[in-house]
Amino acid sequence: MMKVIGATESNGATTLKMLQRLHVLLRAAPLSAAALRSLSSGYASVTAPLNFWGGKRRASKERNYGENVYEPATGRVLCTLDPCGPSDVEQAVEAAKSAFGPWSKMSGMERARVMIEAALIIQKRREDIAEMEVVNNGKSITEARLDVDSARLCIEYYAGLSNTLAGQHVQLPGGSFAYTRREPLGVCVGIGAWNYPFQIAAWKSAPALACGNTVVFKPSPVTPVTAVTLAEIYAEAGAPEGLFNVVQGGQETGSLLCHHPDVAKVSFTGSVSTGQKIMEMASKGVKPVTLELGGKSPLLIFEDSDLENAVRGALMANFLSQGQVCSNGTRVFVQGHILHEFVDKVVKRTQAIEIGDPLLESTRMGALVSRPHLDKVLAFVAQAKEEGATVLCGGDPFVPSDPKLRRGYYMTPCVLSNCRDDMTCVREEIFGPVMSVLSFDTEEEVLQRANDTAMGLAAGLFTRDVKRAHRVTEHLKAGSCFINNYNITPVEVPFGGFKMSGIGRENGQVTIEHYSQLKTVYVEMGDVDCLF
Repeated sequence: MMKVIGATESNGATTLKMLQRLHVLLRAAPLSAAALRSLSSGYASVTAPLNFWGGKRRASKERNYGENVYEPATGRVLCTLDPCGPSDVEQAVEAAKSAFGPWSKMSGMERARVMIEAALIIQKRREDIAEMEVVNNGKSITEARLDVDSARLCIEYYAGLSNTLAGQHVQLPGGSFAYTRREPLGVCVGIGAWNYPFQIAAWKSAPALACGNTVVFKPSPVTPVTAVTLAEIYAEAGAPEGLFNVVQGGQETGSLLCHHPDVAKVSFTGSVSTGQKIMEMASKGVKPVTLELGGKSPLLIFEDSDLENAVRGALMANFLSQGQVCSNGTRVFVQGHILHEFVDKVVKRTQAIEIGDPLLESTRMGALVSRPHLDKVLAFVAQAKEEGATVLCGGDPFVPSDPKLRRGYYMTPCVLSNCRDDMTCVREEIFGPVMSVLSFDTEEEVLQRANDTAMGLAAGLFTRDVKRAHRVTEHLKAGSCFINNYNITPVEVPFGGFKMSGIGRENGQVTIEHYSQLKTVYVEMGDVDCLF
């Protein structure tokens, strides 16, 4: 159950469906998420469940302690979240099991029709969903729109693949033959992160549904609002009840899902430490996992680069979503001859980034996701200074001029120089708008330093030398590599990491293999050749 903090008859709730229902109920004009910003004193409560299973929103049956959820841009309480307990999880999984039979028996074309309709609904509601995501997460409206587009494109892409699932025919001696069947797994669990709430819900559900599975999705308790909107969109598109279900909660709820005997697979996006725990829990039932975990990715800027593009790439590699992106190239290695020119341009561009209300078109950097996370990122900057790094710009709390935003979680984007490979800011994932700049001399040297990390989610380089580009990429120990660009994630292309950055892939054709299982069938056309 969520309790949205609102005002009088003009109050809006924080998902599109709640807004529409209130519109009908109160006979008031529907409000966008921006209307929430104008609410002040005289609050009243509007309640609406954030869980969804069996085709509709559900209130938790458990008597759990509600947790406050905050709007990052303003710091005010957005809603209270009651985490799901054992009986709630059981109902959600049962709903998914019930839907699995009819959904898995549909043809790929039949499943595709439902998914395409869901994508069309998302396209029609793009602005409303994006505004909800801004209130939910704190990122700029410009980025939120792109996230909604990515969600829609992912569903469209896997709708197209759903009718291509096929096996192989193998001819054997004597007219006998064998064939393979690609079959769905069953009930799949998706556990999302708070940096891309709506997009991740789509990225995890689309390939699962295309393969004939059903899904129980648990959003991050920090950003619980928009996943239920996706559940309602699937239902409106004609999905059977129980196809895509949402349960809210934190670690305990996630543990219940991972240990549930009827769950066939777990897909998780988040930190390395949590991913390790999920892998351990899933191993008890020998369940396959997809883990998209953290990174401390290198970005290599060679002296023959197109410098303007390299600067743009470095900004995109560090400051998207307030730096809260797992694949960010936060270790920026710059060849010595161009170091000063590169740093001057980066600092100038960084200082020009407009920070503030994420619902404004002009804003390019919104609020970090929570107060504890903001404090953690600022502590990393302070530690970097103590260890000898130089702060060229930013790294301070930022207070917008708008009084409604003064309790929000803002900071100025930071560029650090004079960094060494052994510094904490270079070794550990900060997950905030902090770029660490390091100098290098030779290709061999920078490759060794770039790969000197336990993680391997992404890497990038800028150079005009096509031979160098492919030579260096071959030796970078990372699952996603970018040449002369960064943080480009088309849904047609697999995304995932090496080493401690994860197992399996999101997106692309290969992900079909992670949400299906292969059955081999042998057909004898002659007599049995018996040795006994």
